[in-house]
Amino acid sequence: MYITMNRFQIKKGREAEFEEIWRTRESYLHEVPGFVAFHFLRGPEGEYISHTLWESKAAFEGWVGSEAFHKAHGRAGQTPKDLFEGPAKFSFYDVLLSQGRK
Repeated sequence: MYITMNRFQIKKGREAEFEEIWRTRESYLHEVPGFVAFHFLRGPEGEYISHTLWESKAAFEGWVGSEAFHKAHGRAGQTPKDLFEGPAKFSFYDVLLSQGRK
């Protein structure tokens, strides 16, 4: 398994606007082999995380190079730049141990 996370810090008072952008976007993730799950997380004080789970790093890299990725990010240039406190922070993780319900 492979996990990717994009962290966003949103300016105070602009959280609802940012959440609406994510609610109304089409991700096309379901079209990509190796995609497992997506979560959009809200933390304290304007912190948001886009979290995806993949079968492998190769599956994620396939997504980045796919037509689905380009379609999903087609509206990115329309997002107001003044919504953010700074640039997004990207993190990538190989899953070493995973537990779930039996």
